[in-house]
Amino acid sequence: MASHSAQRVQCRRLSSDGFTNREIAKQMGVPYGTVGYWLHLDRAAGLLAPLSHHTMPECPRCLSTPTIPADAATYCYLLGQYLGDGHIVVTDRNTVLRIYCTSSHVGIIDECRSAILRTLGRSVHLAPKRGCTAVCAYHRHWTCLFPQHGPGMKHTRRIVLADWQEELVATHPRPFLRGLIHADGCRSVNRVTRGEKVYEYPRYFFANESSDILRLCGETLDRVGAAWRFNRRNSISVATREAVALLDEFIGPKK
Repeated sequence: MASHSAQRVQCRRLSSDGFTNREIAKQMGVPYGTVGYWLHLDRAAGLLAPLSHHTMPECPRCLSTPTIPADAATYCYLLGQYLGDGHIVVTDRNTVLRIYCTSSHVGIIDECRSAILRTLGRSVHLAPKRGCTAVCAYHRHWTCLFPQHGPGMKHTRRIVLADWQEELVATHPRPFLRGLIHADGCRSVNRVTRGEKVYEYPRYFFANESSDILRLCGETLDRVGAAWRFNRRNSISVATREAVALLDEFIGPKK
């Protein structure tokens, strides 16, 4: 069992990463009151930032004159990730954005983490799951930046971009597509055997159960000039040489 000193250091680290006291207590198996006491002492000693709502980045949508996120291209990437494999949980105490990434795709996890920090996050923590990693960040205003949040799974309700989101995606279609493909798509190599010869050619796929999200993907592919078609009811295929070469310029294999 770890010493109290080591537990206190871990408690401080988790708090810095955005975990609530209750989540820390549950994860570490330490009484809730003990966690609060340790963090109180650490803040008094200057080892942790004081509790203040001013420590969180300001929401650009809640200003007296609403604006767009400062890094619009990065936001469009994060929007694609959220629509593909993300969700928001709202509780009385806080709001958390979680983006789920395949654990072996460490590059995508790092890119997603960076996108959250550059958009609204103060800190990001990684929560390993079976076969995937949740990239998580707390902020009360995630629902302002992702108004598509709502009860139930995305494919059971309408998903429509707000006017300001439409403008951003129209201006930055490539990072939006990159986010979608990183979340719910892939680049694979198709092999065809003809006689003794084997031909290989790459293809991109994007699969999603939401017809609205599929529509957004198709419209954005049209915007960048990449030919596509439905290969299944819930899947888009990009297979022509020219279209694949175009997507390779800003997406490429997932890693």
